[in-house]
Amino acid sequence: MEQIIRNHLLSEISRRLKNSPVVAILGARQVGKTTLARQLIEKQDVPVTYFDLERASDRDALSGRAQELLDQLEGLVIIDEVQRLPVLFELLRPLCDRPNRTTRFLLLGSASWDLVRGVSESLAGRVQFVDVSGFSIAEVGGGQMSRLWMRGGFPQAYCAATDDDAREWHEDFARTFLERDIPSLGFRVAPETLRRFWTMLAHYHGQTWNASRLAVSLGSKRSTVENYRDLLAGTYIVRVLPPWFENVGKRLVKSPKVYLRDSGILHGLLQIGNMVELASHPAYGASWAGFALEQTLIAHSGRDAYFYATQRGAELDLLLLRKGKRWGFEFKCADAPRTTKSMHVALEDLKLEHLWVVYPGTLRYGLTDKITALPLREIGGVVFG
Repeated sequence: MEQIIRNHLLSEISRRLKNSPVVAILGARQVGKTTLARQLIEKQDVPVTYFDLERASDRDALSGRAQELLDQLEGLVIIDEVQRLPVLFELLRPLCDRPNRTTRFLLLGSASWDLVRGVSESLAGRVQFVDVSGFSIAEVGGGQMSRLWMRGGFPQAYCAATDDDAREWHEDFARTFLERDIPSLGFRVAPETLRRFWTMLAHYHGQTWNASRLAVSLGSKRSTVENYRDLLAGTYIVRVLPPWFENVGKRLVKSPKVYLRDSGILHGLLQIGNMVELASHPAYGASWAGFALEQTLIAHSGRDAYFYATQRGAELDLLLLRKGKRWGFEFKCADAPRTTKSMHVALEDLKLEHLWVVYPGTLRYGLTDKITALPLREIGGVVFG
C-alpha cells in the first residue's frame, strides 16, 4: 500500500506533547491514528511504551495493575483504543499532577469523550486534543481529488488497488464497526437496525435533521433515532452541523444538518461504485457538498462552524466564525458557478466578510467584490485576514 506521510499532523502532535502531559488523538476507526503514532515513535529520543487495548494481554495488564504499571514508566506512553478502558482516565490524573513529571501520555481513541462514560472531568485542564480525519486534498494532492471524493479518506480505501477493492473495504469496515466496535463501547444496538439507520442517513445526507420522519421510516421512537444519530456522531461517522440563528427579523431553520463525514462510506451505502455511476446518481450534488464541506473543515477546523437557512429559502452551506468575523462558503458542483439571490441574502443577513463558492474546477475568479469562485483544491489557502 502506498505510504502518505501526514507531516502536518505529526508536527501538531509533537508540538502539543511538548506543552501538555496528555495528548489525545481522536478520530474514526481505521482513519490512521495508529500509523501516526508509529511514525511518531521513529522520531523519539526518549523511551516509548506502547499499549494496544485491542490486544487482550495489554488490556489485562492495565485492567489489573494500571496505577503501579504506569507510575514506573518514563518517556512517552502510548495507549491505543483507550476508550475500551475508561477507568484509565481517572488513574492518569494523579500521574499528570506529580511534581517534576517527565512522562508524556499519548491517547488514541475512536469515540468522542462525551460518549465514553465518566471521562469528561477526569483530565480537565491536563489534556490537549488533535482531531484526525481521513486524508485531505493537501495530503494527496489536487490531482487526486476525484479519487479522494469517490473512495473517501480512509487510508486503506483510498490506497486500494481498484474502486471495487475500496468498496469491499468499506463493506468490511461497516460490518466490523457495527458488530464489534459499537458493542465494545457498551451500547446494545442490533447491528442490522443500526445499519438500516445508517443507510437511511445516507439518503438524507446533507439535509435538515427530521427525527420524526426517520423514526417513522425505521419504525421506532423519536428518542431512539436521536440516540442513534448521537452514537454515529460520537464515533466520527456522522457530522451534525448546527444552525446559526440570531435575531435578524426572519424565521430561521433551527434543526441541524446531518452529513456522513466520509464520502467513500456514503457511496458504499448508496451502492455507487465509480465516478461514472456517481455522476448520474441523484445524490451527486449532495455528495459533492458533503465532501467539500468536510475538506473545508479539515483545512480550517470544525470549531465555530454552522449553516444558515431561513424558512423562506435563503441558505448558506457553511458559516465559520474566525477572528471575530463571519466567513461564508457555498459548495456548488458546477463547471462555472454563478452568484444566486440566496448568496446575496446571506451576505446581507449575516454581514459576511467574504463568501467563497467552492467548486471542482481549477480557476479562481471573482464573482463580486465579496464573492469568489474557489477550486476545492485551493481550500487550504483561504486566509481569514
